[in-house]
Amino acid sequence: MNIIFFLLISIAFLYTGYHQLGWDPALSDALSPMQILSEGMMLSAKSSVELALGLIGVMAFFLGLMKVAEKGGLLQIIAGIVRPLMVRLFPDIPSNHPAMGAMILNISANAMGLGNAATPFGIRAMQALDTLNPVKGTATNAMVLFLAINTSSVTLLPTGVIALRAAAGSNDAAGILATTLFATLCSTTAAIVAAKTYQRFFPVSHTEEISPSGPNLQNESMEPQEPFPLGSEKVYSEMRSYITLGALVCLIPIVMIYGNAIGPWVIPGLTVLLLGFGMSRGIKIYEAFVEGAKEGFQVAIKIIPFLVAILVAVGMFRDSGVMDVFINTLSPLTSFFGLPAEALPMALMRPLSGSGAYGLLAETINNPAIGPDSYTGYLVSTLQGSTETTFYVLAVYFGAVQVRKSRHALIAGLTADLAGIIGAVAACAYLFG
Repeated sequence: MNIIFFLLISIAFLYTGYHQLGWDPALSDALSPMQILSEGMMLSAKSSVELALGLIGVMAFFLGLMKVAEKGGLLQIIAGIVRPLMVRLFPDIPSNHPAMGAMILNISANAMGLGNAATPFGIRAMQALDTLNPVKGTATNAMVLFLAINTSSVTLLPTGVIALRAAAGSNDAAGILATTLFATLCSTTAAIVAAKTYQRFFPVSHTEEISPSGPNLQNESMEPQEPFPLGSEKVYSEMRSYITLGALVCLIPIVMIYGNAIGPWVIPGLTVLLLGFGMSRGIKIYEAFVEGAKEGFQVAIKIIPFLVAILVAVGMFRDSGVMDVFINTLSPLTSFFGLPAEALPMALMRPLSGSGAYGLLAETINNPAIGPDSYTGYLVSTLQGSTETTFYVLAVYFGAVQVRKSRHALIAGLTADLAGIIGAVAACAYLFG
């Protein structure tokens, strides 16, 4: 991100400086190129703070709802549904190993848009997986597959993006639910296939007998840890998982066909359902909501520096005229594939930097010429919710267990990112194109 941040600013400065040297004040009553750049920088810094302040209420509301769901045990319910699929995807990991529980909770948290809750589970999963690693410092197949799924995780509720769209004045803030679900199903499927396929071309140089349990982690606290059910219970659990997955896939065309009718019901209905779920589980929903809202307030405040940095850099890139050159050059090619050049920076930034992509999303949907409810607005919103920050995830999770040789993890993650982009373009083109 350091390099991207510097390049955006330096390219804008050099391009503006070139035009400033050739600018003749006697031939123009307008501001000079460098004056336009300076004023644009100050305006971008101001608007980024205003954006964050407008986001506080919406972010607090959604994280309040998520805290009610979290305290009610919704993650554990989702984990129980996902577990049979995970056992089949990771046959080398014992079903009652702490790594399995941590991976399931990580994926469940990502599915609910709880990125802050997902990261600790993910790091814990990598530490547990490393106890089964016969070659320390080299990623195992299970590690690579887990991270590939993590960077492309199926998203049921992209709360952060919905909040940002609402703050930008969208009339259909939750309209990206169907497109995001479709795109993440595409990216996750591609991630699994890529990780399983590429592992053949990246063999581990040294192999040993893998310990079935790892050292002493079985007794550590990590839910769920119970052994995988046997006999008829196992069959029932697997059937429940496949039925749920099938229902999820069938939900996509229903939402696409009746999206305009369903859209206005999503946020009010979701509010009632999550609060009702908390009540049914005996949760003090008001206290839980307030606790989550406090976290939402803190998150909104914390992102102000990131928004200022990226929005000023992107604003300079745009006000200098470099963005126009970039768009005019690539537009004929990218538009042919349904990816407007205005959305291309978002597609390229998403795997590199979460904060950078978030800033680009904010800048795009708050641009009066684009807006959140245009095709481009829907597309960049879907791109933000469709994949995770691949490079960041690999750096953090592998760094937590000192893995230096990542094998095929990066190309598997980037393959998933590409599939997510294609899925996002296809879904948005069908619904909003």
